[in-house]
Amino acid sequence: MLRLGFPVIGVTDLPRAVAFWTSALDLVATSEWESPAWRTLDHADGSGRALALMRSESPVQAHPRIHLDLLVDTTAEQEAEVERLIGLGASKVDWDLYPPNADFVVLADPDGNAFCVVDLSRAPSGSA
Repeated sequence: MLRLGFPVIGVTDLPRAVAFWTSALDLVATSEWESPAWRTLDHADGSGRALALMRSESPVQAHPRIHLDLLVDTTAEQEAEVERLIGLGASKVDWDLYPPNADFVVLADPDGNAFCVVDLSRAPSGSA
């Protein structure tokens, strides 16, 4: 039976990506399927796989069709998490597709992959 696995993010610098995403989401890198081109990240509480990182030479898309949404419950939490993620190496994206009163902030990981921090208290604002 076909099952949905987990998101895979293409990165150019695997150790840097592991450091960012494990810190950003409280994940742990595992040795499962580990290679110079692949790392699997699990939830720190042992509840299973969360994310995978794969070495990629493909250019980052300015407007990716698939991206991660990271969820928070309040505007204050969103502001704090955006600042924390920037401190870990993320950057703000000059996003030209924000709807009015957006409930999300677009950031990029250290490899330039876009993701959103969504404030659920103001959702939904429209598509990201």
